[in-house]
Amino acid sequence: MSEFRIHHDVNELLSLLHVGGGDGAEVYIDLLQKNRTPYVTTSVSAHSAKVKIAEYSKTPEDFLKKYEELKSKNARNLDPLVYLLSKLSEDKEMLQCLQQNAKERSEANASSATSTSFAIPPTSSKMSMQEFEELRKKLGNVTASSQVPQSAEVTRKMLRDRHNKKNPTQPNPVFPNWVYDRPALIGDFITGATPAGGDPTVAIGTLPLPAQEQALVDDLLFVLIGVDGRDITAQPVLGRQNRSFIVDPTLDMSVKELVNRILPVASYYSTITRFTEEKWSFEYGQVNHALTAAMRTLMKEYLILVTQLEHLHRQGMLSLQKLWFYIQPTMRTMEILASIASSVDKGDCMGGSTLSLLHDRTFNYTGDSQAQELCLYLTKAASVPYFEILEKWIYRGIIKDPYSEFMVEEHELQKEKIQEDYNDKYWDQRYTIIQHRIPSFLQKMAGKILSTGKYLNVVRECGRDVTCPDAKEVLYTLKERAYVEQIEKSYYYASKVLLDFLMEEKELVARLRSIKHYFLMDKGDFFVHFMDLTEEELKKPVDDIVPPRLEALLELALRMSTANTDPFKDDLKVGTPGAMSPVSFWERGILHPNHGVQNACSPIKHLEFHFFSSFFSRKALTIYQMLFRHIFYCKHVERLLCNVWISNKTAKQYALHRAKWFATAFALRQRMLNFVQNIQYYMMFEVMEPTWHIMENNLKSASNIDDVLCHHTTFLDNCLKDCMLTNPELLKIFAKLMSVCVMFTNCMLRFTQSMKLDRELNRLSLEHGTMEGPPTQSERTEEQEKKKLTSKFLAEHVDALQSDAGFEATISKFDSNFSTLLLDLLDKLSIYSTTDCEHSMINIIYRLDFNGFYTERLERMAIERSQKAAA
Repeated sequence: MSEFRIHHDVNELLSLLHVGGGDGAEVYIDLLQKNRTPYVTTSVSAHSAKVKIAEYSKTPEDFLKKYEELKSKNARNLDPLVYLLSKLSEDKEMLQCLQQNAKERSEANASSATSTSFAIPPTSSKMSMQEFEELRKKLGNVTASSQVPQSAEVTRKMLRDRHNKKNPTQPNPVFPNWVYDRPALIGDFITGATPAGGDPTVAIGTLPLPAQEQALVDDLLFVLIGVDGRDITAQPVLGRQNRSFIVDPTLDMSVKELVNRILPVASYYSTITRFTEEKWSFEYGQVNHALTAAMRTLMKEYLILVTQLEHLHRQGMLSLQKLWFYIQPTMRTMEILASIASSVDKGDCMGGSTLSLLHDRTFNYTGDSQAQELCLYLTKAASVPYFEILEKWIYRGIIKDPYSEFMVEEHELQKEKIQEDYNDKYWDQRYTIIQHRIPSFLQKMAGKILSTGKYLNVVRECGRDVTCPDAKEVLYTLKERAYVEQIEKSYYYASKVLLDFLMEEKELVARLRSIKHYFLMDKGDFFVHFMDLTEEELKKPVDDIVPPRLEALLELALRMSTANTDPFKDDLKVGTPGAMSPVSFWERGILHPNHGVQNACSPIKHLEFHFFSSFFSRKALTIYQMLFRHIFYCKHVERLLCNVWISNKTAKQYALHRAKWFATAFALRQRMLNFVQNIQYYMMFEVMEPTWHIMENNLKSASNIDDVLCHHTTFLDNCLKDCMLTNPELLKIFAKLMSVCVMFTNCMLRFTQSMKLDRELNRLSLEHGTMEGPPTQSERTEEQEKKKLTSKFLAEHVDALQSDAGFEATISKFDSNFSTLLLDLLDKLSIYSTTDCEHSMINIIYRLDFNGFYTERLERMAIERSQKAAA
């Protein structure tokens, strides 16, 4: 059972029990997935479970009757359900809980029992006959609607409408009405008509015994082919009931007893005839058509037998005892056919469910060779159209299923919307497995059957015609290994064809490397060029950025770097959520806007690359964009800190008298730079590179495309987890640290901007020299005096400015915030690395606390935490 099926069933159960709140469905789903074990149904376990429930039940007869009814309808997973109920009946605590829940639900239903109401006239007024009839009809519909089966005409219309809704371009053919309106065309009894012999003038019981036998033989030969006799007449049937007969009560008791032994054959014939006449309609599918054709073949043999008996009768060589003797071998065959017809009819079986029923019947008759051979013949005949659809699917990747019987269903999805889908919907949902259409003997191979056709279909849609070289006709057999081997051969061929197509012709690994170059920043020089070229553009608000200009700068950076040799570089595009993508990084559920990472209007945080390729789902590319933004933002913060370092070099030339705060700022800047660089090193060289090499090695040994997708998904999931993108608590702290670094750089850069006057004076003096000719000696002396006075003024001005503004307190506040947040991050990392076994994250602690500077404080925090937990 798939995870989605478990999720659906758990939610359905909680809804039926009216259970809300608590831990929710996810907790129960995790428990079921961790503790589920395969259940092998056996007749012994099912019988013992059935007996046990009957013992605990207050109405065992009703339970057994319902069980047999569901069994006759070929209900899936009935025996495992009965086994589960037997286990629940042994759990006293569970029984009390269910009883209490049932009591609460009954009280809730009683309070809202006004859902079905009828307009009853007031008691003071008289009810007219018309109102009385309407009320009687409504009450009759409410009480009997669930018991009266639908007519064949209604069922056919429902099936036809359902098919036409799914396939509006290929509606089902429809027989003309006269096919169903003329009962004489059907080989079954015409009830209500005059018997063949007319009104009897003499009661048969008054005749001598030999004459009675001859008359009854004549009647029985008519009844056995669906025609009423003179003394034996058929009763009308309602729905799916068995046919019953009325025998003249004046018959001799010995003759009547023998007649009653033969009449079940006529009842079986009536059931089979009604089944074949109904199921041969187009709406019931090719499997039922093939089954009815096989039954008609057997019924032809039966009619030949009746014809031979009639020939003996006309020669005067057929007595009632001989008729009973000749009909006995056929009785078992007719009984089995009628039983199968009733089960298929009651269960509304089509396609795979019909084959499952026939397969189970074949195995159930293991001790009866004749019955098993009969069921095997029917199953082989009915499986032919199903296996024809299967062969086209597993050998060519084509579904030709006009009546929606095959286990794989195709859904129409618009290809132009693939890029807009957040997940790989086209791959996952275009072809899906329909559980109730899977024959029980193909249940274990359903996954491979789905994958085989999907693989071949992908290659076909890429313009290549593929046909499995080992294609052979698939035939039903009790030895499942025969067609299992055929399915496995086609599966391995399809896997190899698609894998070779993607790996060699479409260069999948090379495309993955190309994505790694850009999204995981594998090409360092490219990003240096790109950030240098786009620095001024990215300082603008998002709405002011011109996308074509960004594209041009990206193209220039690609041509100027080693990325120029990448054959897939033209698939790379650049943009911001405001320009190209409607969904921002924070809106994808990884961060919350209030976590404090820079201004929400900054394009640096939202810059994203787009890689246009049909090989990768939107979900995979979105994860790559998340990783890229995470690393790119770290690179941006590192670049800001390096700019502060450069500006600090300029500030050192001034003789600042109060240099204590300046030294503190230098030290804090170096700690921030060390933090950002070590985080980048950890993510790129301790997370992404090793995980990438593992994925690349796994791709070399992959045997099918599903393994490729699995390895790629595992790679992305591990990168997200180890880069702290799946842990909101760690990511919130990290975002605050980045915010502190950015605000610190802004503060330091504002300070250094006050020193730009010196550079401006130098620029003006240079322009003066170039415009008016070389300066004279007196001009040079005057210029030097001006520069000295300017430097002295700047140093005194800066000291006064920072003293007045409390700059030292500001730097101290930055230092305190950064240290607190960094300690908090290291503490949380130590917790997750020990409790959640996230051992890779502990490498961050070793890098940031390489000299034990934070060790003592971390130990103190751990002791305080343990004391609080103990308290």
